[in-house]
Amino acid sequence: MKFLRLDLLTLLISLFIFNSCKRQDGIGLGIDSSNQINGSLIVDSNIVINTVAEDSVVTSSLAKTPLGNFDDPELGSTKSSVVLALSLPNNAAYTVPAGTLTIDSVVMVLRYANGFYGDSVATRYIANVYQLNEKAGSQVYYNTKRWQVNTGTLLGTKTFTPRTHDSVTIVNIRDAKVDTIQKVGPQVRIPFSKKFIYDNLFNANGSQLASTTLFQNFIKGLYVRLDKAQSTDVGGIMQLAVDSSHIDVFYKSVSGTTIDTATVSLPFSSHAAEIAYTRSATITAALNNQSTSQNVVYLQGAGGLRAKISFPGLDKFNSDSIVLNRAELVITPVANSGIPFAPLPKLTMYQLDLAHARTYIQDASTADARSAGAAVFGGFYNKTQKEYHFVVTAYIQDLIRKKTIDYGTYIAPVDTTVINTTAGVDIAQTVATAGRSILVGTDNTTPNKVNHIKLNIIYTRIRK
Repeated sequence: MKFLRLDLLTLLISLFIFNSCKRQDGIGLGIDSSNQINGSLIVDSNIVINTVAEDSVVTSSLAKTPLGNFDDPELGSTKSSVVLALSLPNNAAYTVPAGTLTIDSVVMVLRYANGFYGDSVATRYIANVYQLNEKAGSQVYYNTKRWQVNTGTLLGTKTFTPRTHDSVTIVNIRDAKVDTIQKVGPQVRIPFSKKFIYDNLFNANGSQLASTTLFQNFIKGLYVRLDKAQSTDVGGIMQLAVDSSHIDVFYKSVSGTTIDTATVSLPFSSHAAEIAYTRSATITAALNNQSTSQNVVYLQGAGGLRAKISFPGLDKFNSDSIVLNRAELVITPVANSGIPFAPLPKLTMYQLDLAHARTYIQDASTADARSAGAAVFGGFYNKTQKEYHFVVTAYIQDLIRKKTIDYGTYIAPVDTTVINTTAGVDIAQTVATAGRSILVGTDNTTPNKVNHIKLNIIYTRIRK
């Protein structure tokens, strides 16, 4: 009982002491309300955003090259054909094997790269191969280049359903050895003209085979176009790893009584894509109307569409009296626009410099000490919240303080098959992804009014 009385006495004394204080924060200095610093949140929806066409894109010698025929019900159709500069074996002068040569078969092997977009289940595709009427060289080519093609002679054709992640079993022909069965990576194998190879390789004159340059001067190049087996199918766009693709020639040589089977491969020394867009009426109207902010904005990969964005609402901030703690841009896809084609899993955001060249936003630049890196900068699609987020604190602060001039700010697709938060922010034009996103713009009408594009700003006002 002695301990109980002591505890009660201690409690009473403590209450008496605390009650004698005039305020709860009486220990330390008092707070002058005129100097108090508070954080405030403002949601700025005064944003101008419009759909614009993407810049022309370099498509030559890329790691991933699009081949496709895709009819998007909202955006229109996209067709991407592939141009191939066929090379001699080993990219060097070629000596025709001795003996009498007979070609058993020729196969154009086009290896898949990651990044198919469209219908890979129901649509059947037809890949047709033609010869070019102009040389495909090693220079830089853009998606807008229109190639001269000899469509009168079909060199190869294949009807197929793309299996971009399934391995293929083939017969591996080996010189002077027993042939074997081999599993190879995902690829489409197009039967190719035996006559074309015989005439231009086995039966060609020595000067034509003296170097790859002379060989290509003669044969010009190849052109692969993708059609749909049924015009009513939606189609799709697949990505090809052309650097590791080639034409395999399986032949038989007879020298006296010796008969042997062998194979020779012709690689592609360079390649490019020709991309054509047929815009829907909706997209055409959006591209032609840049005078007002749009309710719905369209982004399209394969060098298609991007969005231009500006922030006129920042004029209400007094740059001398506020400090930004955080500025976050939030963008939402239009409800159900991801059915059946999912929105892009990642977007990028960039600005133009004085010369109108692409450059990093401050929050995405490794040269700016305020940048927290690619992972914080964002642009990733959150499937749960159904939103894209960009942290643009430094950029917005510089706009408010007029330390930077907005020569043009854009949101655009990026290659979404390699999402690496440590590799930096990618701002280059790309055809390595063919996906699309349909976004809510400045629409304040039902049912999208709660999802319109917005800039969440947390700031501190400094009282002078």
